[in-house]
Amino acid sequence: MRVLAVVHGSDVRPEQFGEVIEADGHELIEWDIRASGRPPRTPDAVMVFGGDQNVGEEVRHPWLNEEYDALRGWVGDGVPLLGVCLGAQTLAHAFGGKVRRLPVPLAGFYASELTDAGSGDRVLGVLPRRFDAFNANGYTFSVPDGAVTLATGPVPQAYRLGGRAWGVQFHPEIRRDHVVRWFEDDPELPRPLDELRAELDERLPAWQELGARLCRAFLSAAQE
Repeated sequence: MRVLAVVHGSDVRPEQFGEVIEADGHELIEWDIRASGRPPRTPDAVMVFGGDQNVGEEVRHPWLNEEYDALRGWVGDGVPLLGVCLGAQTLAHAFGGKVRRLPVPLAGFYASELTDAGSGDRVLGVLPRRFDAFNANGYTFSVPDGAVTLATGPVPQAYRLGGRAWGVQFHPEIRRDHVVRWFEDDPELPRPLDELRAELDERLPAWQELGARLCRAFLSAAQE
């Protein structure tokens, strides 16, 4: 299976998801939409990752409009899709959801919970009913009309759009070092960086296990 990874920067790539995809025998194709423009229409599955850009910054980042169009095309064609953080926000926006700035950014692990629909979902349902999810975001989304909320937390954490598209606000793909780089020079970091480093050291291994489980569930659903 050819998995297209749409990325928006050098520190917001597939990370451990790339290892899972390749270990399971699939082909990973990275596509930096900032430089390469409109992505291919016909991959077998798509993952759209995070970035420091935001919905509403289309003048500064005109490729966002290409991303919205691509997302609508993939969903319309039934291509399996997983949006992570910014990817979940652009997917929500492309289908009428609202994206807004948070009063205080999120940085760290936050208590989250699957809804009944989430527990029964073939992708999100592999997670525990209650879990602590790693968030790193200054914006949040509203779940589009017609989509199903799968997980809640300090912000909407996950939803399913139609039968084959998922969005998660949290970051199941992360590694420690690139996350630390996100925050090293961030003037809006709402907590001490050393505190965040210590939290990652303590809690990241268990979170990565759940992230790998989620990635494999999406790949399995994509092959159905």
